[in-house]
Amino acid sequence: MTVARAIKDILPDEQIIYFGDTAHLPYGDKSAATIQAYSIKITDVLLSRGCKVILIACNSASSAAFELVKEYAGSKAKVFNVVDPMIDYVREQYSDARIGLIGTKQTVSSGVYIDKIAATDKGLKLNSLETPLLVHMIEEGFIHNQISKEIIGQYLENDTLTNISALILACTHYPLIKRDIDEFYKDEIEVIDSSVIVARSLKAYLEYNNLINKTKPCEDEFLVSDYTESFEKTTKLFFGKLVRLEKYTLWE
Repeated sequence: MTVARAIKDILPDEQIIYFGDTAHLPYGDKSAATIQAYSIKITDVLLSRGCKVILIACNSASSAAFELVKEYAGSKAKVFNVVDPMIDYVREQYSDARIGLIGTKQTVSSGVYIDKIAATDKGLKLNSLETPLLVHMIEEGFIHNQISKEIIGQYLENDTLTNISALILACTHYPLIKRDIDEFYKDEIEVIDSSVIVARSLKAYLEYNNLINKTKPCEDEFLVSDYTESFEKTTKLFFGKLVRLEKYTLWE
C-alpha cells in the first residue's frame, strides 16, 4: 500500500490494480518456495486484468520470486521489483561507502541486496540487519509512540549498523516509521524510502517507452485474498485514505 500510494502520487492518471495477499501475510518469515507459489497465483490474476506492468511491491517476494514471475509473465507484462531501483539509486549516489539495511528475515537471508550491491563495483559495503518485529509493530498500529521508538532504537543501536552513510528501508512497511528513524539518526544520514524510489523508476520506464496513460483514468481496484473490516480501516494508515477492498480467493 505504501508503494501504491507513492505511485498514485506521482502517476495520478494510471489505474492501479492492487493485490494484497492478506490471507498469507507476512511473507518475511515464509520459505522462498511458498512465496513463489503465492506470487505466481497473484501474477495470474493481474495478467487476467490486462496489467501492462506488474510491480512486486514487497521486498521478500522481490528477492524470492522476481525471476520466476518475470519468466512466467513473459511478453505479456513488464515485471518490476522493489530491489533493483534501490540498487540503482545507491550506485548513483554513493561510492566507497558503508550502507546499512533493515528488512525481514527472508529479504536479509536471501542475500539479494548484498549480491547486487557487490556487482555495482562502486566499493560499497552493505551491513544488513533482520528486524522482524517492525512489520508486526506497524500492522498493530504502534507507530510514532514510545513503544515503537524503543523497539526501533533497540534495532538501530545494533553494532551492525554503526558508521553507515545511509540506511535502506528494505521493507515496504517501513516508510510509515521513516520519521522515527530520521529522528533516531538526527537527520545525519540518508534514510532511503523504497516506495518513492520505486515510483520514480516506474514513471521513468513508462515515459521512456511511451506507455503513460493519456486517456481518462479508470477507477483503481484493490483486491485482497482475505477480507476483514479492521484491515480495510488499516488501509488508511498505508494508503492515506480508505479504499474499498474486494475479496479474491487465490485457492479454490
